[in-house]
Amino acid sequence: MTTLPLAQTLHRHAHDADGTVTLDYDGRFLRRKRLITDQGWPFVIDLEKTTSLNHGDCLALDDGRFVEVRAAVEEVLVVTGAPLHRLAWHIGNRHTPCQIESNRLLIQKDPVIRHMLAHLGADITEAQEPFTPEGGAYGHGRTHSHEHGASAHDHSHAGSHEHSH
Repeated sequence: MTTLPLAQTLHRHAHDADGTVTLDYDGRFLRRKRLITDQGWPFVIDLEKTTSLNHGDCLALDDGRFVEVRAAVEEVLVVTGAPLHRLAWHIGNRHTPCQIESNRLLIQKDPVIRHMLAHLGADITEAQEPFTPEGGAYGHGRTHSHEHGASAHDHSHAGSHEHSH
């Protein structure tokens, strides 16, 4: 039986990498999984807890090699229009992952959110780009990890939430 190299250490910064692994946004949220590098060699990632991997992170393999994580190109919606901060607020209020840039917002392709943004006057175009949204504000690294429900809150909110999940 062949044993695959094991990645149990994550470095949150670039490292001299021996290979790369390209994953989409959903694929970069994992704990244990068999992966294949872009160069074609398999390895197993086995982290202590489910983790959101970021573009540029580096996994240390037990055989001494390093694998850099890259964000894959995926279908996104490019949101522009004034006022951009108002559009960002509506996206965030729906706990939708969002990549925030100075002159545009990127979100995953979602017809419901697209309709809402168009109703608000946003200019929306489809594109294929790497998607690297902002992490969650509560230390989870993912906005969808911010759960709602009677037992999910361990922090307080000022004001109310509007939800259209």
